[in-house]
Amino acid sequence: MSGLQKRLLHRLARLYGVETSYLDYRGTRRRAAPESLLAALRALGAPLAKPEHLSGALRETLQRQWRRICEPVVVAWGGKPPCLELRLPGRAGAGPAGCRLELEDGRELRWSRRLERLPGLRAALVEGEAYTVKGLALPRRLPEGYHRLTLDLPGSRQEVLIISAPLQAHTSPGSAAEGAWGVFLPLYALRTGTDWGAGDLSGLQDLLQLVQGLGGSIAGTLPLLATYLDEPFAPSPYQPVSRLFWNEFYLDVTRSPEFGASPEARALFDDRAFQAELASLKAAPLVDYKGGMKLKRRVLEACLRHLLADGSGSGRLAAFRRWAEENPGARDYARFRAAVEKQRAPWTKWPERLQEGTLLGGDYEPEAEHYHLYVQWLAREQFQNLSAGARQRGLSLYLDFPLGVHGGGYDVWRGQAIFVREASSGAPPDELFGGGQDWHFPPLHPERLREQGYRYFIACLRHHLRHAGILRLDHVMGLHHLYWIPAGLPAAEGVYVRYRSEEFYAVLTLESRRSQSLIVGEDLGTVPGYVRRAMARHRIQRMYILPFETTGDSGRVLRPVPANALAALNTHDMPPFAAYWQSRRGKEERLTLPAYLYRRGLLETPTQKTGALLRGCLAHLAASRARVVLVNLEDLWLETEPQNIPGTVDQYPNWRRKARCTLEEISRMPEVLEALAELSRLRNRRVKVRPRRSLRITGKILQTGREGFNHHEH
Repeated sequence: MSGLQKRLLHRLARLYGVETSYLDYRGTRRRAAPESLLAALRALGAPLAKPEHLSGALRETLQRQWRRICEPVVVAWGGKPPCLELRLPGRAGAGPAGCRLELEDGRELRWSRRLERLPGLRAALVEGEAYTVKGLALPRRLPEGYHRLTLDLPGSRQEVLIISAPLQAHTSPGSAAEGAWGVFLPLYALRTGTDWGAGDLSGLQDLLQLVQGLGGSIAGTLPLLATYLDEPFAPSPYQPVSRLFWNEFYLDVTRSPEFGASPEARALFDDRAFQAELASLKAAPLVDYKGGMKLKRRVLEACLRHLLADGSGSGRLAAFRRWAEENPGARDYARFRAAVEKQRAPWTKWPERLQEGTLLGGDYEPEAEHYHLYVQWLAREQFQNLSAGARQRGLSLYLDFPLGVHGGGYDVWRGQAIFVREASSGAPPDELFGGGQDWHFPPLHPERLREQGYRYFIACLRHHLRHAGILRLDHVMGLHHLYWIPAGLPAAEGVYVRYRSEEFYAVLTLESRRSQSLIVGEDLGTVPGYVRRAMARHRIQRMYILPFETTGDSGRVLRPVPANALAALNTHDMPPFAAYWQSRRGKEERLTLPAYLYRRGLLETPTQKTGALLRGCLAHLAASRARVVLVNLEDLWLETEPQNIPGTVDQYPNWRRKARCTLEEISRMPEVLEALAELSRLRNRRVKVRPRRSLRITGKILQTGREGFNHHEH
């Protein structure tokens, strides 16, 4: 490629938001290869088949951008009237501009302006045509919400989405007020006396009650979204079929009203062979997703048959049909899942007509459609009951919002216009993954998402925020830019593509305020400073994960915990604390961390014993200014096996390992109860850590926790 072609390529890349270089984890600037830039531009829709087309592609792109009279989305922070920039060719710089603003609440405002009287902001000559950029100011402050502005200009009509959003996300006192704490455990790993071989929503409710009895207010888990659990099979919570629907694997079947009313469902459950299968699932050390879902589905289908034949007059069937009528998206999803079952393949391998998004009656079995519709109705009920009950008691669910979705799943099939199937999301090479990472899901197209008014992103957020007191955003840097790996290239040769971060933050702050939910951004690893500055500006909580916060300075081994942060010892992608600490052998941290915690009064002696160090590190987090402290329950009995090892597939049973202890056993473990009681005491802002003083659990505090626990009948 010639020098001129490279310059044209870089200019075209900037127009499409493709970054031509980035700083790697060592702080070294890494330049994108021309082949990577060309492939990314093609994936974004640039008219560019080969390098010889660069000059023409650049001209066409510039003309197209200037012919777009105004941006499709504008943000009004704090309701302040925004000033729209209108790109007007010389021949259209005069005449009337009719303005109609439809507010979200249904009100409508109308006014008009003369284009020639609008202030000029700048001028440009594009391919021989003169353009003037003029400013159109809205006449009044705007209420919070999504408003639609229609501009009738000479020869054209333009529509603009105006997002009127608060500058900051929700942080006011509530269930996630300062000093809040809770526990974390993947729901599939939660074992109870009544589970069916994996945790369910009733178990999550029990966990919340246990935490409340000990003075906490939060129970957190991994994504609970729908996944493929048969053919195809992809159980990872970070490759959901959809970010709009729940995973029926986590339903408590016995809490369905139809289970109690259906003789068939009860007889099936009581059958000796069924109970033997259930006992085998419960006894297994790993979650059997296929076996568990198959067993659960048999009973759910019996419950559905009872509902459809319901003559009891309970109103359940009418309520189900009314919900299905009011939620056409759920019916569309159910038909998609039924078609997947009939084809026994993801949609990318279907016949062409089905791939294009049209399903006819013969493309799926009605019974399968009804099943998937029914389980989503039940999931909505059980989530609603769980979250409403939690909020009434001042408790919070901590849910996880994954970055992407399965490329063969519902969201990509139905939203093919906004997903880029010619690329995959991932991460560049770093210290652990020298070849980079390919996460195997398609990224969202930045501009097409805007042109649709962020409908998909808003719907996904609302699906979670209806129930989440705290929502963690996976890979928060993706609000700013995302690493794309064009099809056919290795992960190490990807490029970063920019997104309109201001618009994402506006949606986040608005939806966070409306739901009164705290937003946490996963900002671990190599994160540019501007990302964290934006998070701070909009009060998106950071993550403080202890192993990432060591300094190498023996005087201050750990960085201070920020006030706007969720603090924890690890994440689901890291070894538990005991494994982490045991791997420190021979390292300087092995000596400096105990001494540092001892000097701060967080250890009775500068010991290197794992259990004592765990308690000292938890005390460091608990006594900090962190808004939320989250404890991995498995750390409290010094578990060493991780839940997930990034970069592995068949080499490790990711997303399958059950907790070593049942919830009933956990509720009687002194080391667990004492650690959580001490955590609760330190999170009370009246307690101050005094250097070189012993921090003991008092019998009174422990008894208080147990009384609360007994009150909730665990």
